[in-house]
Amino acid sequence: MVEVIMKVEGMHCGMCEAHVSDAVRKAVPGAQSVTSSHAKGETTFVAEEKDVEAARAAVEEQGYHVLGVETKPYEKKGFFAKLFKK
Repeated sequence: MVEVIMKVEGMHCGMCEAHVSDAVRKAVPGAQSVTSSHAKGETTFVAEEKDVEAARAAVEEQGYHVLGVETKPYEKKGFFAKLFKK
């Protein structure tokens, strides 16, 4: 699993955030923690690395422009994650 941060141009309001997040969820059924922010101009989610291009294509299909994609290994956060870390 990887954490994906996509820089998205064209989001101007909360409804735009919802459109982008829905597009990612539909394109990547296993996506977790999908959030979008028009203020930051980015969408983040957790998925398999092979699903990144499908998400990019889905966002572009909605009329937004993906300026860049950054991936990094996903590390579960929280109190219990620290206790059970291998």
